[in-house]
Amino acid sequence: MAKIHPTAMIDPKAELAASVEIGPYAVIGAGVRIGEGTTVGAHCTVEGPTTIGRDNRIYQFASLGAAPQDMKYRGEPTELHIGDRNTIREFCTFNRGTTQDAGVTRVGDDNWVMAYVHVAHDVQVGNRTILANNATLAGHVHVGDWVIVGGLTGVHQFTKIGSHAMIGFASHVSQDVPPFMMVSGNPLGVHGFNIEGLRRRGFSAERIAQVKQMHRLLYRKGLTLEEAKAGIAAIAHEHAEAKVDVDLMLGFLAASTRGIAR
Repeated sequence: MAKIHPTAMIDPKAELAASVEIGPYAVIGAGVRIGEGTTVGAHCTVEGPTTIGRDNRIYQFASLGAAPQDMKYRGEPTELHIGDRNTIREFCTFNRGTTQDAGVTRVGDDNWVMAYVHVAHDVQVGNRTILANNATLAGHVHVGDWVIVGGLTGVHQFTKIGSHAMIGFASHVSQDVPPFMMVSGNPLGVHGFNIEGLRRRGFSAERIAQVKQMHRLLYRKGLTLEEAKAGIAAIAHEHAEAKVDVDLMLGFLAASTRGIAR
């Protein structure tokens, strides 16, 4: 049997795995599915349709799965999906998607989400990210794997942040941030690449050297974007170990819709 505090309110149409724990005064609505080992703290509200995976730790006062804060929303049955082993701290708000997009807000696995973080409708968050206190992701934002978003940072709707990027404290992100880059400020500026993060993730010295070269081509040589992309593509022909990183960068640049931070 799930361990449910007697003051919690669980809708009969919610589905809770046997090892789920629900704290005092939490409210779990219809259409909510929660996987094994997940704990939901006191006074949390989880509305459906929402699917939460295994071994998540959701702290008190979080609001997950509420209707999107979008004036076009008319009650359509959209969803929120949260993966496995995420930590979601106090007062976080994750909203469901809208029919103007895929209809699903997604948060992947192993993410560390600090207090007061807002994940708006249709946001797509990857795996192993860190979203620091009061980070705000507006609608339709895409965040890649291993991204770090500093506290009090606002991310404009439809913006994309590439994998391994790092956003500094109190930044205004209104353009796409390419993979591996370190950015901060208002207006946003690029201040190198995330070399320490790559070292911690086991990138070899050779791979890091080629990421550095991609940074130089984009930001230090005075090239047009098309010229920089051609130079980046050439790296993979000369350094086979860099192909996965080059493909990541070129794929991101091809998908950018708001222009990249430069």
